[in-house]
Amino acid sequence: MKIVTLLENEAAGGLCAARGLSQYIETPRHKILFDMGPDASFAENARRLGVDLSQVDVAVLSHGHSDHGGGLRAFCEVNSRAEIYLRPDAFGEFYAVKPGQAPCYIGLEPSLWELESRLVPSAPGLRLDEELEFLGPVPAVFSWTPRTPKLQEKTPGGFAADTFSHEQHLLVRAWGKTALFAGCAHGGIVNILRAAQAQLGCRPDAVFGGFHLFELDPADPESEQALRATGAALAEGETVYYTGHCTGDYAFGVLREMLGERLRPMHGGTVAEL
Repeated sequence: MKIVTLLENEAAGGLCAARGLSQYIETPRHKILFDMGPDASFAENARRLGVDLSQVDVAVLSHGHSDHGGGLRAFCEVNSRAEIYLRPDAFGEFYAVKPGQAPCYIGLEPSLWELESRLVPSAPGLRLDEELEFLGPVPAVFSWTPRTPKLQEKTPGGFAADTFSHEQHLLVRAWGKTALFAGCAHGGIVNILRAAQAQLGCRPDAVFGGFHLFELDPADPESEQALRATGAALAEGETVYYTGHCTGDYAFGVLREMLGERLRPMHGGTVAEL
């Protein structure tokens, strides 16, 4: 299978860069778009990279944050055929809430719901065919999971911690290889990886996604302990990891020290083949 990172926080070769993520996946049966970044930049990059988005037949939104779904309308403008799979509550009222600051809306633009006829509610474990399936429930089995108290959802009673029930992960099988696409991995990359291993019956050959570790503090000993525990868990087996976006330079550096060439950046323009 071929994986092209259309958009990420960094880019090479004069491509657009923006805080967000969008990836194109090509298999024998499908042309897949996984996330659409914060705006139309991913579509411009696709044009420059020779990726024809009009031929995408399956699109997936990993979760309801605007840095992954803000380009949804731009995708629908260049593609009239693909069904777009998202969790039923992806249009929740999601905010970043920091002490002393006004809550900042980070959810999908409500007007995108006008595209309802293109949107298909998905569920954990949903299988589309022998190549594509969504990861089932992700139990919190690992001793450490990223904690992001600022990420909250507005409810009738005020703000509450985001449970990330709107997050989903895609498993792709092709040519005897398996890949896991994890978006931001808010549920914890190790938890997600272990759930994928249980569902597949083996560890995936590759993982693509942000690990949401960018807020870890290099001066905090607990941060390094958490990173090294994460790295040790990821080091099991032979899985190769392509990461960026919300992983952060500090976390990438520590994990690269532990995983070596098995940890690779996925900046805009990166092409991987399995």
